[in-house]
Amino acid sequence: MQLTTPIDKQALAELRAGDEVEITGTVYTARDAAHVKLLELLDTGQALPFELEGQVIYYCGPAPTPPGKAIGSAGPTTAYRMDAFAPRLYALGLAATIGKGDRSMSVREACKECGAVYLVAVGGAGALLAERVTAAEVIAYPELGPEAIARLTVEAFPAIVGYDTAGNSVFPADAQHPRG
Repeated sequence: MQLTTPIDKQALAELRAGDEVEITGTVYTARDAAHVKLLELLDTGQALPFELEGQVIYYCGPAPTPPGKAIGSAGPTTAYRMDAFAPRLYALGLAATIGKGDRSMSVREACKECGAVYLVAVGGAGALLAERVTAAEVIAYPELGPEAIARLTVEAFPAIVGYDTAGNSVFPADAQHPRG
């Protein structure tokens, strides 16, 4: 299924765990350190560096940009490190997150309650995924280096629905969830 950002919640409701999607539009990168800063802004009533409604956060810390490219290798990072932050951001309108690996039950439940999805990108394919990025610009926290928040323009960025809005998961039911 083709998804264009900002993503309408109705489009998300049609997705099922295991579906393949391609995202076109704007996607924001953010990892651990950036998420801490985002929640600090929320806790103090300040505006975020981008609007959350219908948006996608890609858990990625891109490699340096080679000459002639929009971005360096841009593979997903392990998503469970952002589990403490994701439910709150979903509740504020974030449509989707992209990462790799299974996540905690609290994230899966938040996707169901908020009508959001967790998408999985293929780990180890950062150079190939970077080919789907046509533009990249750091918009917040440049001091964080690769963990700065960047606005990416993507075209047909491939992912698989890991958790859908109905609470289904692409991960095996008997998988261990050491993080709860």
